[in-house]
Amino acid sequence: MENTMDDVRPLHDEDIREPLYFFLEERYGKVRIIEEKVMGRSRADALMVTEWGVCGIEIKSDADTYARLTSQVKDYDRYWDKNYVVVGKSHEKHIAEHVPDTWGIIVAEDLHPGVRDGRLHFEVVREAKDNPKREMGKKLSMMWRRELDHLLALNALPKYQDKGKKYVEAVLISRVPEGRLQRQVSEELFERDYTTIKEDLRERRQQKKKTRAARGRR
Repeated sequence: MENTMDDVRPLHDEDIREPLYFFLEERYGKVRIIEEKVMGRSRADALMVTEWGVCGIEIKSDADTYARLTSQVKDYDRYWDKNYVVVGKSHEKHIAEHVPDTWGIIVAEDLHPGVRDGRLHFEVVREAKDNPKREMGKKLSMMWRRELDHLLALNALPKYQDKGKKYVEAVLISRVPEGRLQRQVSEELFERDYTTIKEDLRERRQQKKKTRAARGRR
C-alpha cells in the first residue's frame, strides 16, 4: 500500500545524506563525494566528482524551505558542470518550479515511516543536463595550488611559481582543451588527500614570502 503524506515521517538533512551518497555511488559508478564546499556567497551541500566532471548537489529536506534557493541556484550554475536538487517527498510536486530545466531532481522517501533505520528510497524524477552557465574559472577556483601545479606539468606548461592562482587558472583555461581539462580536474579531485592541506598552505606561504623578498631586491 502506498504511503499517504500523513503516514510519511518528515526527512531531515541528516537523514538523507549518507543514504544518498550510497545511492549515487550505485547509480553513477565511480564517484567521489565532497561535502560542504563554499561557492560564491553560498555553500554546496555536496559535490559529486565523476570522470566526466563535477556535479553540484543541493539538499532540501522536508524541514527546509525555498527561501535561499534562488540565490543558491545562481551560485551552483556558475561553478558546476551539472546540478541536482535532492528533496523530501513534501517538495516533490513543486520543486521543478524553483530550479532551472537543466537541473536534475531526486526525491527521497522513507521506506519505513516511524522507524529510523536509514533505509530510504530515491527516485530520479529528472536527470541533470549539461549546465550552459558554468564558468571554468569558478570551477578551477576550488583547486588547491599543488593541484593546479600538477595540471600545468601534465600539459607541459611552465610552473609560474611567482604567479597567483588566478593567473595559473587563466593559463590552463586558455592553453588546455576544455574536454581534457575537465577530465584532468576530475582525476585530481579523485586523488585529493585532505591530510596534506596544512602542508600545502605552509608551502604556499613560504613561496609568497620568497616572491615578496625577490621583488624587494629588484
